[in-house]
Amino acid sequence: MTLTKTLLTTTALTVAAGAASAQEMTIVSWGGAYSKSQQNAYHEPYMEKTGVKIINDDSSNEAVAKLRAMNEAGNITWDVVDVVAADALRLCDEGLAMEIDPDEHLAAAPDGTPASEDFGDLLVGDCFIPQIVYSTTFGYRTDMVGDTPPDDICDVFDLEAYPGKRSLEKRPINNMEWALLCDGVAKDDVYDVLATDEGQDQALAKLDTIKDSVIWWSAGADTPQLLADGEVVMGSTYNGRLFSVIEEQKQPVAMLWDAQVFDLDGWIIPAGLSEERKQQALDYIMFATDTQRLADQAKYISYGPARKSSAPLVGQHAELGIDMAPHMPTDPNNAKNTFLYNYEFWADYRDDIDAKFQAWLAQ
Repeated sequence: MTLTKTLLTTTALTVAAGAASAQEMTIVSWGGAYSKSQQNAYHEPYMEKTGVKIINDDSSNEAVAKLRAMNEAGNITWDVVDVVAADALRLCDEGLAMEIDPDEHLAAAPDGTPASEDFGDLLVGDCFIPQIVYSTTFGYRTDMVGDTPPDDICDVFDLEAYPGKRSLEKRPINNMEWALLCDGVAKDDVYDVLATDEGQDQALAKLDTIKDSVIWWSAGADTPQLLADGEVVMGSTYNGRLFSVIEEQKQPVAMLWDAQVFDLDGWIIPAGLSEERKQQALDYIMFATDTQRLADQAKYISYGPARKSSAPLVGQHAELGIDMAPHMPTDPNNAKNTFLYNYEFWADYRDDIDAKFQAWLAQ
């Protein structure tokens, strides 16, 4: 009888272990080179370590709407979701993402520094787990700017020194801030000014000075293509896209880092998961956001790791063999004059300023 019980118990444990090893997680991200970097740095080593199968879903651009729908239907099919910080704040406010205690749920740095200190100011919300710092900045054609390459954000507005088309994103965010900076508003005062009707009009008036020379973009790939084709002399986009056109495609393009707008991207865990799925998601998060893993992602894409302890570990690109540190928005040489996107401001003012900006575009 005892032997039978032992055999049954052993069989049950074997079945349970098999079920655990066959467990699946759906992780949502942005696709393309970014998801590939996560696959290499996080997913594959985690699957090898745990036996959990990770399924990639490239729906992060629709994360807010889809999580709202899942919550309403009472059927959460995602386990971990990659979102920009602004979306994480919205999801947290709506109760669609679980709150995280950094020092309980995230690994300490190798020297024992608590995660709350290692991530520091990048912990911008109760539900948001920072992963990377990226920036929206400008690239320019090195063969179209003469002997004096642009080195100041306000060169974007200087049509005399740098004639030709520019490309700007077809939304007010970043453009309004740059316009005010280049119309004499101090960096620390930009959002106070932009909160007023007069400040919004001031920004649009500055943008009016180059409006006829602007090609408006909606997708991050647009500006790199316009630069590669020589259709614009300079244009804004995400720094990782510019890294690709410069280092991978070897186009005659260089970076204008001045007043790059820092933004954050990272993880949330959807609210409403079963206890088992929640614990699995927390286990993945603990693994994927440790110091080494965040540094590893930088082998594949030029976005700065969100942990202070990861920065010294950033090495060479896994395929190109070039040092990645100089290509990071967080590198000291590139971060001499940065501008931090104000999530709370745009959460409050986005709809109204969007309407005003789109009406201005249509004029």
